[in-house]
Amino acid sequence: MSGCPFSGNIVFLSLKLLTHSTAEEEDDSQKGIDKAAKGGLIYGKYLQLDKILNAQALESELRHNKSHDEHLFIVTHQAYELWFKQVLWELDSVRELFIQNHVQDERNMLKVVSRIHRITVIFKLLVDQFAVLETMTPLDFFDFREYLFPASGFQSLQFRLLEIKVGVADNRRVPYDQKHYRENFHGQESEDLLRSEQEPSLLQLVEKWLERTPGLEEDGFNFWGKLQANIEEGFKLKMQKLEVQPDSERKEDMIQDLKKQREGFTSLFDSNHHDDLLRKGERRLSYKGLQGALMIYFYREELQFQVPFQLLNSLMEVDTLMNKWRYHHVCMVHRMIGSKVGTGGSSGYLYLRSTISDRYKVFVDLFNLATYLVPRDWVPKIEPQH
Repeated sequence: MSGCPFSGNIVFLSLKLLTHSTAEEEDDSQKGIDKAAKGGLIYGKYLQLDKILNAQALESELRHNKSHDEHLFIVTHQAYELWFKQVLWELDSVRELFIQNHVQDERNMLKVVSRIHRITVIFKLLVDQFAVLETMTPLDFFDFREYLFPASGFQSLQFRLLEIKVGVADNRRVPYDQKHYRENFHGQESEDLLRSEQEPSLLQLVEKWLERTPGLEEDGFNFWGKLQANIEEGFKLKMQKLEVQPDSERKEDMIQDLKKQREGFTSLFDSNHHDDLLRKGERRLSYKGLQGALMIYFYREELQFQVPFQLLNSLMEVDTLMNKWRYHHVCMVHRMIGSKVGTGGSSGYLYLRSTISDRYKVFVDLFNLATYLVPRDWVPKIEPQH
């Protein structure tokens, strides 16, 4: 016979070791204790799943014409409302930190940045969630849409509260059916909206915080005064360099361009011009608040301004994502109902389309900071004591 005389024993031994090892692994994996069997709080009870999972009553089924996709429609909107609730939870906690002036503690500033960042992550999820809803075709939606009147997404109390608490300007809102948006809410909901309007918004709280930016004091570092002097000197030197160049069409274009740039910066340092823009709604921050934001923007690499700069970036991200959510909502509505009237009685797509603009942008001044970028050597040098 050929082959190794011990091969049979080796195979038997290997199988025995493998069986023993597997048995040990299985035993280890089953060593847990079922504490739930002893009573107490369990998963479903803690999450009150009996309420959540039984909250999908299909109107089409109640009308004896069950539509399969209505279940998706309800679940998706319920998920939106749950996430809106979490956003409001985070937003209220951030506003409270500002209201109580706890943001002077750097540890609390990290909480603020972390919670605002969480809001942005939630809104990214909310934007992506439209993809699930869009697996429903317009024909699928048409099967049950007639049963939804006069319910409308505009009636989402939480989204209106979210807009108010962030700082959407009341006088910049697009009227809904030629009426103030609050007229569509009644009783306790109307009272909740009114109370929120009377509380300080995130924009107002951030504005007060920016006004206290260290280094703005005229009798201290005087950032604004030094920046204005440096910019005026910088433009003066640039103009002198251009004027000594040989005459040409390009030289004239460059001189005109430089004059326009200088005019833009001249208006930046004009408080009356700023007030005019505030009245028009083109700026939202106070003059001093804008100064603080620009100081943080220029000195973002300095240790004391790194966390504040992260906050300003996150606030712009909130604005961007809220507008992106509106845009995706408009696109979905247009795809589903075309130019039909909305279930709540509005002009539907046409009304929603009118809400996609800077009218609803809260932190528009932060986006405009990039307008005032200047060469690094024009930015006042921070003295050691600052």
